[in-house]
Amino acid sequence: MAYDAFLLLSFGGPEHPDHVLPFLRNVTRGRGVPAERLVEVAEHYQHFGGVSPINQQCRDLLAAIRADFAAHGVDLPVYWGNRNWTPMLADTLATMRDDGVRHAIALATSAYGGYSSCRQYYEDIDAARAAVGEDAPLVDKLRHFADHPGFVRPHAEAVREALAALDPARRGDARLVFTAHSIPVAMARTAGPDGGRYEAQLRETAALVAAGAGADVPYDLVWQSRSGPPQVPWLEPDINDHLEALADTGVTAVVVSPIGFVSDHLEVAWDLDTEAAATARKLGLEYVRAATPGVHPAFVTMVRELVQERLAPDTFPRLRLGNLPAWDHCPGHCCPRPRRA
Repeated sequence: MAYDAFLLLSFGGPEHPDHVLPFLRNVTRGRGVPAERLVEVAEHYQHFGGVSPINQQCRDLLAAIRADFAAHGVDLPVYWGNRNWTPMLADTLATMRDDGVRHAIALATSAYGGYSSCRQYYEDIDAARAAVGEDAPLVDKLRHFADHPGFVRPHAEAVREALAALDPARRGDARLVFTAHSIPVAMARTAGPDGGRYEAQLRETAALVAAGAGADVPYDLVWQSRSGPPQVPWLEPDINDHLEALADTGVTAVVVSPIGFVSDHLEVAWDLDTEAAATARKLGLEYVRAATPGVHPAFVTMVRELVQERLAPDTFPRLRLGNLPAWDHCPGHCCPRPRRA
């Protein structure tokens, strides 16, 4: 298939204290989140000067992708658009249109299936194209990459390094804890045409990362960053509750690996490096957080390989380590928008 541009699709984040609440209103629009909850979450951003790290992480990734494309003969201009803050996707598509782009291939900074992690990107693409008008470029999203070697390897290397950083006297009682963003249970059950894809992919990725790291300690998959009303069931256990349960069983050290994320953005910096780390200190647990892929060379290479397999599916190998079904184009009924109560 002919493509004439590459587009990095990301979540977006504020880069000034005055932008925090407007950004959070964009994120939660139509979800009925109380204003007091937004103010509470805004404090997490203000803890870091009102700046989310995600936009700079996207800039760093874009620079690495451009260099890698140039070194390997992938002749596509590179663009970047966000769902919730500047550069907004509609503005980016308008620029692409003015540059003569007709058909772009896009990588979303989310490795997994599900409504928020996949389907909503399709909806945002459709909305942005509608805002630009009839000359808006077509945009095809690349497949999920949860089991791609270029995603698994950086996580595995980071886990190996984190385990090695533990106090040797505590290593025998250590636990490896994988985390991902929690979602409502009802949403998890409708993720994918076969249901349950989000959690199934995460469990497979956890197993692949643990094996790749040569981890000789038990591991668990738990959840973080819950944001919904308390009466709505979300995937559990929460990372903080799980740390307390581990301490009660005699565990003395933990390595936490955020396999649900591609970079150290705010939900890693706050929920894990601040809140979960404080919980671990309170419990007397040694706590080491493993890095996310960021601009790891294998991850940057993965982006190019995903593009190359789409450009030349008959000649470029489809690199996967897992066994769950995978496809290039999600069916329209996949991962429906959750219903509001």
